[in-house]
Amino acid sequence: MHKHHNGLKTAALFGGMWALLLVLGWVVATWLGNSVFLLVFALIGVATTVYGYWNSDKLAIRAMHAYPVSEAEAPVMYRIVSELSTRAGQPMPKLYISPTQAPNAFATGRNPENAAVCCTEGILGLLDERELRGVLGHELMHVYNRDILTASVAAAVAGVISTIGQFLSFGMIFGGGGNDEDRNPMAGLALAILAPFAAMVVQLAISRTREYDADEDGATLTGDPLALASALRKLEIGVAQAPLAPTQKVVDASHMMIANPFRAQDVSRLMSTHPPMAERIARLEQMAYGYRANP
Repeated sequence: MHKHHNGLKTAALFGGMWALLLVLGWVVATWLGNSVFLLVFALIGVATTVYGYWNSDKLAIRAMHAYPVSEAEAPVMYRIVSELSTRAGQPMPKLYISPTQAPNAFATGRNPENAAVCCTEGILGLLDERELRGVLGHELMHVYNRDILTASVAAAVAGVISTIGQFLSFGMIFGGGGNDEDRNPMAGLALAILAPFAAMVVQLAISRTREYDADEDGATLTGDPLALASALRKLEIGVAQAPLAPTQKVVDASHMMIANPFRAQDVSRLMSTHPPMAERIARLEQMAYGYRANP
């Protein structure tokens, strides 16, 4: 289904992240002369993953100060989501609106039975109904593809790697641990510093691959790739005109949003949770031309 093999890329990136975690665990175990730390770090990773996953439906909603809406309060949004969720054979998610003029949307929740879809007031005023349908199809596919679980695992593993790196760098600087002949302090310190950065880059790369999949699957669900492409063009301009302030809560939730909510100068391409809009639009246009060539 995915011409660009984003699922394989995600699996490969996760493999690299877990390998990095194990290498760090091995370094700490060797340094302290106790292999139990491999198990400890693995358990920490599992615990933080479960916590982040179980609470995923609350974090972004709170960060965006969103409020729940009914069919009477948001009839167009409700009708579109109801139609698409029925087409996908999935339950109707809860609907929220965020009181901000920054145009964006996101979906969250640990599974389709506990999902929520949120639009900002800005995106509801910016897009026409066809474009909004394309955006909501994209967001629903994040839920159906279990991307919230993927993001939770990536964030948890990256967090554990960062914690281990800080612990290891502190220990390397101030001494301690096993026998001196068993350690290479400079190599250990370099690994401790570089590993958290590498983990963050991999986490962001995983987020970008999931965006590509949600674009493709959402366009398949709606049957209208050009609607989403048109919405992304408007969002790129709209976000530039009304960006969100990069507070910590919003930064933590930004990977769930359909468009990077910050100013271009606030985030480099390397550190972005989203692929470039031009690439996303080009892929959607390629899908549309494929549909036309193969009706």
